[in-house]
Amino acid sequence: MSISADEILQVFRECGAILHGHFRLSSGKHSDTYFEKFQILQHPHHVERLCGDLAERFRTEPIDVVVGPTTGGVIIAYEVARQLGTRAIYAEREGDKRVLRRGFTLREGERVLVVDDILTTGGSVREVLEMLEPYRVQVVGVGILVDRTGGQADLGVRLEALLRLSVEAWQPEQCPLCERGEPITEPGSRFLHSA
Repeated sequence: MSISADEILQVFRECGAILHGHFRLSSGKHSDTYFEKFQILQHPHHVERLCGDLAERFRTEPIDVVVGPTTGGVIIAYEVARQLGTRAIYAEREGDKRVLRRGFTLREGERVLVVDDILTTGGSVREVLEMLEPYRVQVVGVGILVDRTGGQADLGVRLEALLRLSVEAWQPEQCPLCERGEPITEPGSRFLHSA
């Protein structure tokens, strides 16, 4: 059974996963809203339900493997793959690109679903899509928990998001919060401290 946008927002709110302040996102952009997906991902019953809805959106497609970028994408890939009855692998960061490690591989022609947690600019997903190109696989689509672009992102493949919101994000030099001198927090996995 599909989960409504209101139900998803309620889960994020109840888990304390929607933060307000001044944040530097993993994309490098600044925003006054941050989705702390690990507040959701720590609860297996929420993960099962959300990923079940993502899996359902692709159930009619034959999928051989689900791929997610580290870090949150690992949990999502695993649960979506479990519900689709296929395997899950993840793409790790190496320098400025994504790679498969730990003996993971793909065969030419395999049908791949890419999943991730929060989409702001699509950078992590694009890195995974670029990583897949040399393997000559068939990308079925991309599944996302929250699309912060309000549906404006174009990844060149089918994109399914459980929740689409238009959440403002600015380049650092255009950030009104910086102009007001508000302290910034760097919560993403690419950043390790607050300033």
